[in-house]
Amino acid sequence: MARNEEKAQSMLYRFREAQAAELGLGTRSDRRPRMASACKSLRECERWRGEILREISRKVSKIQDSGLTDYEVRDLNDEINKLLREKRHWENQIVALGGANYRRNVAMLDDDGKEVPGTKGYKYFGRAKELPGVKEMFQSKKKEQEEENVAQNFYKKFTNQGPAYFGDLDEQDGKLLEYERAAEDEEWEDAHRHIRTALGLAEDEPIPPLPRPSAASALPPTDQSIGTHPDSKRKAPEADGDTDAPMVDGESVPSKRPHVDSQTKDSTNGNGGTADATALQYARTTAAYIPFLSADDLVPPKMPTQQEMEAFLLDLRKKALVEEYFGDQQS
Repeated sequence: MARNEEKAQSMLYRFREAQAAELGLGTRSDRRPRMASACKSLRECERWRGEILREISRKVSKIQDSGLTDYEVRDLNDEINKLLREKRHWENQIVALGGANYRRNVAMLDDDGKEVPGTKGYKYFGRAKELPGVKEMFQSKKKEQEEENVAQNFYKKFTNQGPAYFGDLDEQDGKLLEYERAAEDEEWEDAHRHIRTALGLAEDEPIPPLPRPSAASALPPTDQSIGTHPDSKRKAPEADGDTDAPMVDGESVPSKRPHVDSQTKDSTNGNGGTADATALQYARTTAAYIPFLSADDLVPPKMPTQQEMEAFLLDLRKKALVEEYFGDQQS
């Protein structure tokens, strides 16, 4: 009968011991700790992490076997996910002990370069992806991704469009403006005939033309028109009577710059009066065909000026501050 020491030195015993170590079936004193935080040696942590990687590789190869039942495939997939969680604990302990950082958050991609569904959290390996319920989950996620890509490609066509797509260049050729003017004239004549028939007026009277703003006032000022104006040069602001004329031999010489008189200022500031007169003329013309309305009823309302609006808003702000700090004085 051979002794135990002699048995330990035999070739078969050494082979069985190496095989058990490779399969992760070491002796009781050489088993992997349950808690990774209980291991304080960086070398031992590296060793146990390598052992877990070998077990994961072996089980991933085994789960590809087509002879396994669905229950065995589910159990193997659960064991692989358990080993992955344990590997993550050992990697955290290695980082805590000052070792290398093996934690990687690299997404698994398919042939098209898109992230494979089911790669975060619980993972599926090998035949586990073909299990009933799992396959439908992958197909539904892939279908949702395809629908999202189709919708994104559809709306991508309408992005980064030029001004012609939004109709900003339709009026440059002038055809649209001519068509709109013809439609406005036709609608104006139809409305005039309808009002004349409703009021019982004479039908042989000529139809007045549709009031339109003049072409000069409708078009914005161009750079050429501004440049050809005699007083278009920018001048420094001058105070009335405060400018000093140049002195020649002790006498003041009048400046050659033209002075703007009061009539010119009144004419430039009289645009509002001209617009009011035009509106009043239109109102009187329209009131001539509508006997129950006067010209005052057809005049457009007078809009407050900017100064009046600022004064009104300032008054409201003062009242709000008074009520906030002093309360309602009436109460």
